[in-house]
Amino acid sequence: MASTAAPSAVPATLPHGLSREQLHELYYFMCLTRSLEARLVNLYRQTKVIGGLFRSLGQEADSVGSAYALDRTLGDFLSPLIRNLGSMLVQGATPVEILRQYMAKADSPTRGRELNIHYGDLDRGFLGQISHLGDMVPVMAGVTLSFKMRKQARVGLVYVGDGAMSTGTFHEGINFAAVQRLPLVIICENNGYSYSTPTHKQSAVKQLVDKAPAYGIPGIRADGNDVLEVYGVTKPAVERARAGGGCTLIELVTYRRKGHAEHDNQSYVPKDELAAWAKKDPIDRYRGRLQETGWATEGELAAIDARIHDELDRAVALTENEPLPVADSALDGVLADPPRAPLEWYRRLDG
Repeated sequence: MASTAAPSAVPATLPHGLSREQLHELYYFMCLTRSLEARLVNLYRQTKVIGGLFRSLGQEADSVGSAYALDRTLGDFLSPLIRNLGSMLVQGATPVEILRQYMAKADSPTRGRELNIHYGDLDRGFLGQISHLGDMVPVMAGVTLSFKMRKQARVGLVYVGDGAMSTGTFHEGINFAAVQRLPLVIICENNGYSYSTPTHKQSAVKQLVDKAPAYGIPGIRADGNDVLEVYGVTKPAVERARAGGGCTLIELVTYRRKGHAEHDNQSYVPKDELAAWAKKDPIDRYRGRLQETGWATEGELAAIDARIHDELDRAVALTENEPLPVADSALDGVLADPPRAPLEWYRRLDG
């Protein structure tokens, strides 16, 4: 719910060097993430989404606040996971391509070959993800090693969940990044569950950030449901990496308020736990703070909400009835030469 408190007569000092417009943009990206996922839920229930639907309800501040700390003009790069739609939107992904991708349309970024947000765009600075837990850490270590070898002032950011931090690939990747002092920021979104396994049953440390000293790197723990705090801890880590200081591990404490995917009813989660975290909703908290501090008026926020509603109405109308790929388009791009694989003999019309 929006705050009913009257805005301050004199707006509070703007935080972290952000402008008023940037504070509004953070609100826009969080709300766009949630609203786009809500539209996808409607399409999923109409069987128009092909494959699974993975929501980030309650985690929008993690993705948006951390990605916003990167500098796209310098070529900073990130690797999202299935719940980091917000980070991709910050980097320039559009609702139209996300909708096409989830519905496996012929004009989707992967032309119907892959599902949900499993795609990348090197020009806009996000890498197609690997589903296997922790595997993107060594991949991004390699990407940022290339930045260092080319003497480029670029930074990489990679997301992992709490469960990924118990995998061998996470250990290998972060250890390599630490030893090589790579310009990499590792964001652990600790949402309490690795699918259905509570964090305390898959890791003995009380705080996941406590693992950072073992690699000889700084570790920071922050409130993942406060977008300004997320930005405030990520930005210095990004600039430290850019200056040659090496990688940082950031643990963002948050909560996944929906199941692992839309098919998961979260029967393993206590109902009172869900209710308690709903009261810490990142968008509600941020909207209230914007109004209480005078950083935004009710009218300005309403205009952003209306902009998002209109943007998504147009995106759904454009994509909903677009065609799926034709079957034999699956032969494109299989081989380098010829560019299209030939039909098997028994599928040829000429016999």
